[in-house]
Amino acid sequence: MTTKKEQRRIKIKYRVRNKISGTTERPRMSVFRSNKQIYVQIINDETASTLVAASSLGMEAMPKKEQAAKVGELVAQKALEAGITTVVFDRNGYLYHGRVKEVAEGARKGGLKF
Repeated sequence: MTTKKEQRRIKIKYRVRNKISGTTERPRMSVFRSNKQIYVQIINDETASTLVAASSLGMEAMPKKEQAAKVGELVAQKALEAGITTVVFDRNGYLYHGRVKEVAEGARKGGLKF
């Protein structure tokens, strides 16, 4: 059973996803945030495939905001190696605040444009 907070996030997620989608030229960078970890995927919605992925697994020693920034830099590095320079940012229904914002700033610092 989902809580009101989860239902609200899912509703926002679908509203945002109706407006953005990843293409071959500009794939979608999706962020998932759990209580302990943060996961990022770069997705091509035309072929329904994940091009690049990164997570904070194994980084438990550092604070969560630092983990998020490192994951952003890591996904940017992997994306540049795969030939991806620009993406569409999908915050996945979360507020652009805290760890989600740190992922975005880390990815920008790593060289991605969005």
